[in-house]
Amino acid sequence: MSTTEDAPDALDRYHIAILAELQRDARLSNAELAQRIGLSAAPTWRRVKWLEAQGYITGYRAEIDRRRIGLGVLAFVRLDAERSAGAATKPLEDAIRRLPEVIACHYISGTGTFELQVMATDLDAFSRFSIDTLLNLPNVKDIHTRFSLGEVKAGGALPLGHLDARP
Repeated sequence: MSTTEDAPDALDRYHIAILAELQRDARLSNAELAQRIGLSAAPTWRRVKWLEAQGYITGYRAEIDRRRIGLGVLAFVRLDAERSAGAATKPLEDAIRRLPEVIACHYISGTGTFELQVMATDLDAFSRFSIDTLLNLPNVKDIHTRFSLGEVKAGGALPLGHLDARP
């Protein structure tokens, strides 16, 4: 995309402001967003579409209170793979992606291969999921679980302060 006033090739202060405002409230109308960032509606809309097309904005979703829908257990599961070579972990990665109980999964440094965040209705449901599902995934050697005793901060917006330093 060529550089224009409405959609430059790099992030500027308006893009950063759009990202910040949409992280705070993705339900803003384009007119409200435009007012908050100090642009008119048309260039704001074009900038949002550019941010989406360039992959800066990857989606929009509602934040749901897990306890209100009966998900009382949040567990952090370190999963150790038998083998950690790329070809050996691919089937395991694919299987993990298909599990709705796993809300996040990361490769980790140090001991273990993956760190999973797992949601369950209660400890019995988590126990069944661990024994019947996690331990039976391909290439799984062992799992180690820690439970959240309370959330201090969750679902936070990404920090954008480092973007202000861009030329």
